[in-house]
Amino acid sequence: MQRRRFLSALGAGAAGLAAAPFVSTANAAEEETIHWKMVTSWPKNFPALGTGANEFASLIGKLSGGRLQVKVYGAGEMVPALEVFDAVSSGTAQMGHSASYYWKGKVPAAQFFTAVPFGMNTTETNAWLYHGDGMKLWDEIYARHNLKPLAVGNTGTQMAGWFNKEVNSLSDMKGLKIRLPGLAGEVMNRIGASAVNLPGSEIFTAMETGVIDATDWVGPYNDLAFGLHQVAKYYYSPAWNEPSAILEGTVNLEAWQALPEDLQQVVIQAARIANHAMVDEFALRNATALTSLVEEHGVELREFPQDVYAALFKASNEVLDEFIAKDEDARRVYESYRAFQQQVAPWTRIGEQGFLDARARVLGES
Repeated sequence: MQRRRFLSALGAGAAGLAAAPFVSTANAAEEETIHWKMVTSWPKNFPALGTGANEFASLIGKLSGGRLQVKVYGAGEMVPALEVFDAVSSGTAQMGHSASYYWKGKVPAAQFFTAVPFGMNTTETNAWLYHGDGMKLWDEIYARHNLKPLAVGNTGTQMAGWFNKEVNSLSDMKGLKIRLPGLAGEVMNRIGASAVNLPGSEIFTAMETGVIDATDWVGPYNDLAFGLHQVAKYYYSPAWNEPSAILEGTVNLEAWQALPEDLQQVVIQAARIANHAMVDEFALRNATALTSLVEEHGVELREFPQDVYAALFKASNEVLDEFIAKDEDARRVYESYRAFQQQVAPWTRIGEQGFLDARARVLGES
């Protein structure tokens, strides 16, 4: 009966996902409950990112029939926001929820498992993870750091960020202090801006006090929640820097290997459900938040001038070429990523983009 209830619950929550083998849970009631801690890089209960971690933990509990219970800690409750990787690797916590590009100083190749400038969109990225070599490479690299990685959410296409002055030409980027992590930050440095990495909790104050002149965060939903419209007037799109942004789950590898096979599968499938659920949520929340930002708060939407985009693209290629030349893992991951992008891009352009362009023409969408 316990096994039937568990498989029924998993089927209901993961409709359409590939079936996975499970060992018997007939004696689940007699087994000891496992208690794990999950540390995150997000403020406690922060919309989508923090609540996504909460929902992932809750789903693990439900799909395991209560055998695996995960308690979530927001940034700073157990460890600082940017120490999640080390905390899970060392076993201070069994799980983490963050973004892999925060660890570029420890694992340079990790950056590719969040976002790549001018890279794949969310659908393409998920295809690379689940049907290409993405997860295989991620597993291999993180195993050396005593970690099992998982994709546990995706923000979808982000915005290019908030600026306290209008950008009319490439010269306006010179000397600009911007919060921008990962590979995109290196690209910004290359075109004359100065990129810094700050946890989300510090962004508002840094903008308000002039420590930085511009910032990326996520998109309308999260940016509205942070009140970034109160410290910057101009909101730029689209996101050349994060066309898709994976939220990273990590599990201490020793804790992972100690789990029975069926509970490992619970965590894997719960992560996959949570990954897709976040994409769905952002599709709605970003739309309503963008309307609020523009119509209620007077935010001015802008796009970078063509000379800025051209410079960003050129610098992105230079940064990536130099980066992969210095790190073998980065080279292997990037070659896999780029080959997959080239494989799926024609269909994305003809199918998805072709339809969106046609719909905009006939419906007058703007």
